[in-house]
Amino acid sequence: MQVTESEKRLCMLGPPPTVAEPVRPADGPLTVRDAVRAAEAELDGVLEARLRQAREVDPVYCRDVAERVAAFVRRGGKRLRTAFAWCGWRATGGAGDPAAVLRTGAALELVQTCALVHDDVMDGSPLRRGAPAVHVDLARMHRAVGMSGAAETFGASAAVLAGDLALAWADDLLTETALGSPHGVRLHREWQDMRGEMVAGQYRDLHAQATGASGVEEAMRVATLKSALYTVERPLALGAVLAGADARTLDALRSAGRCAGLAFQLRDDLLGAFGDPAVTGKPADEDLRTRKPTCLLAVGLRTAEARGDEEAAAALAPGTGTGTDDMVCRMRDALERTGARAVVESTVTELAAAGLRHFARTGAEASVLREFTSLVERASGVAAGRTAGEAA
Repeated sequence: MQVTESEKRLCMLGPPPTVAEPVRPADGPLTVRDAVRAAEAELDGVLEARLRQAREVDPVYCRDVAERVAAFVRRGGKRLRTAFAWCGWRATGGAGDPAAVLRTGAALELVQTCALVHDDVMDGSPLRRGAPAVHVDLARMHRAVGMSGAAETFGASAAVLAGDLALAWADDLLTETALGSPHGVRLHREWQDMRGEMVAGQYRDLHAQATGASGVEEAMRVATLKSALYTVERPLALGAVLAGADARTLDALRSAGRCAGLAFQLRDDLLGAFGDPAVTGKPADEDLRTRKPTCLLAVGLRTAEARGDEEAAAALAPGTGTGTDDMVCRMRDALERTGARAVVESTVTELAAAGLRHFARTGAEASVLREFTSLVERASGVAAGRTAGEAA
């Protein structure tokens, strides 16, 4: 049993690929790596300014909350959203002063901090980026200094505030950037849509867990809202509107981002079940222990039920127990035996290749297409460029 064609088409919408005339190259940083480094330098300056403001407001709040937010941001991450924003700008012929797109990339890193901090609280995740999650670190501080009350409650509450602060910093930076850009209205509209989709996706994820939803379409909807739009499609569009992208180019970028973003999320699902913690920075079996309603589990359950494999269906069904090592092993075995892992791997490859075909419709110069290809390969874990070339 495979993911149906209709489900794949959810993220492969758009007219048949046609290549437009190349746009002129951009000035400024010439590579994604250069752009990410420049955006990080911009971000560092923003953080220093925000920390100075926080100290003036209250030193305890600054030490416990603002400094933790800054430290989390500086601890790294993939910086994919910044990189995709840059690709969107370059694909649309962005030229001249790159400050606006770099500041937009910095704002994306701040809103990602908000999302991760809040996500870890909601999921009860102990680790993030190879270190204690913010709520865990704050609970440890509570115990270390002998505060009263429950340390876990304090940690979760303070982490919510830390995430809120990161979002406020992100909004402030994006608004300042929009006010200084001739394309500021379009930029801000994309940002507004992205924030709403991010919250909707997170809620649908919570809703699916609470209701025991286990369908593939439901899982794909969550993946689209929570990851595909937020991680790739909107960042590409944010960069593109700063370069004055027309409707045709934006359509191509949105289709490319939807496909590449879903490939990224499905890869993340696979890593959540089979990944190496040394690489992911998170427990390898976290999604399985919590029975997170991922596309991987949905495909496995549907296949098991269709085949009459009662043992696999029982292992993968919602509400049949969580947390034990034995249960995790049974779930992994079921995902392998039903072929769910292989189906999702294949779908990732197809989506990544489709993303490259849509991106090529922008008419971006070859160097930009190569960099986008490299990003998609990094996010999806497949040789997307080779696959796209074979399919052409």
